[in-house]
Amino acid sequence: MPLSLDEAVAQLGHRLSPKRRSAATRLYRLADPAAGPPLLAALRREVHDTRTWETQYRMVMALGACGHRPALDLLRELAQRPFEATTVYVALGDAVLRLSTPEDTARSLRWCLETGVPMLADGALRAVATQRLPLDAATIHYVLDFLGPLDPHDCLRFWAAAAAAGWTGPRVTEFLRECAAGPRSDVAEAATSSLQGRYRTYSPL
Repeated sequence: MPLSLDEAVAQLGHRLSPKRRSAATRLYRLADPAAGPPLLAALRREVHDTRTWETQYRMVMALGACGHRPALDLLRELAQRPFEATTVYVALGDAVLRLSTPEDTARSLRWCLETGVPMLADGALRAVATQRLPLDAATIHYVLDFLGPLDPHDCLRFWAAAAAAGWTGPRVTEFLRECAAGPRSDVAEAATSSLQGRYRTYSPL
């Protein structure tokens, strides 16, 4: 039987990292705002152990799913720290976008792209795609400018192609056609769906 909210919160303090990780995964699924404060406290403890990066990843994702905006300061701080396991940056970028207010979505996305950390940018673009976050025309052009110099094989194109199902304009169409004809099958499939105005369903966790 799946853990209840209270059981999952209690398990965040378990001495074994796999148990803490499964608790965070359950809290991600529950997406209950009540889990935010204990998750934030657990993440503050967890980041001191570089070995438990998978648990850190899931705690960050759970914070995003719970909508716990007080976590933003810590997440932005962590995004500027060196992580040996760079996958953690993906969760940080994702959660920063999820926790930003609609008015701050564009600013947060630009911030993630401007850090120069590719995996952080990847997570931010993933959140835009999976959460179907609306972007204004200026931000869409900014993203396309950012992606323009990248190699056609670059993974950052994938989430942008997936998110572009909700974007409009001739430059967006040109970008998607280029991706659909490109060398990566995953990017091509996402771009083809977006050209048809269809969002695909993705599970970040």
